[in-house]
Amino acid sequence: MQRRYITCDVFTISAFGGNPLAVVLDAGGLSTAQMQAIAREFNYSETTFVLPPADPAHDAQVRIFTVRSEIPFAGHPNVGTAFVLATLAEKPPARLLFEEKAGLVPVEILTEQGRVVSTELTAPQPLKRLSQLSAEQAASCLSLSAGDVKTDRHVPQIISVGLSFLAVELASREALRRSKPDAAAFAKTFPCDGSDAIYLYTRDVPASEKSCDLQARMFHPGASGLSEDPATGSATAAAAALLADLDSMRDGELKLTIGQGVDMGRPSLLKTRVRKQNGAVASIHVGGACVQMMEGTFRLHGDG
Repeated sequence: MQRRYITCDVFTISAFGGNPLAVVLDAGGLSTAQMQAIAREFNYSETTFVLPPADPAHDAQVRIFTVRSEIPFAGHPNVGTAFVLATLAEKPPARLLFEEKAGLVPVEILTEQGRVVSTELTAPQPLKRLSQLSAEQAASCLSLSAGDVKTDRHVPQIISVGLSFLAVELASREALRRSKPDAAAFAKTFPCDGSDAIYLYTRDVPASEKSCDLQARMFHPGASGLSEDPATGSATAAAAALLADLDSMRDGELKLTIGQGVDMGRPSLLKTRVRKQNGAVASIHVGGACVQMMEGTFRLHGDG
């Protein structure tokens, strides 16, 4: 059978920015092995497969694959898949609810004059603060010195709202720019608490990037060695939740605009909201704009 797919660039308003995503719309009947092979063929950081929901009260089951494995949750795949499905609808819904391995993921749809302009997910799990690492160990993974790692708000720590990352604050934009993953140090550090990736950020944002509160990067294992992700919604949501958890505000909403992908030539803009109630993080959200890029069909050998 012919299976339809649409690709989009996520967390950007410009083509060839943000993080590319492939959305396979007619995924019924595909095996896990076939989904993994298709994800490798697209060779994007993630590919999603849209299936009928187990519960008819929900909108879809969404399975998410990197080039290496299936993962329980991710940010830009949810934002992009919701954008694609809402754009295809005769009338865009106000909200979509996806079944994923990490749990139910609600995604709000923002429209202007009937056109989908952005989507925003709610993290499926509360913030988890897991193992802490030394500044020296985190710095070695990034080809930096311990002095480049800032620890006044938090030490390097594994965090998760559905997918785990090591969160590291850097002291300067210059340190963020010259960071590069060190394979030997990565191998000594990971896996740890289900994480194999580092999310690094800085508050030292130059005037030319002042539309952002933070600038960030993310390094992770790719198809052939360590690679960089242009926009990582799940890590961004977890980092925003961590910063909100550390904030003295007891009740209210903390908002951040976070840039990513700038140093690799795919600028991305991610917007977070974290709601606090009685001093605790109550809900975690991340969203942004998308641009549809390509669409087509494929047929697997022997598949109908």
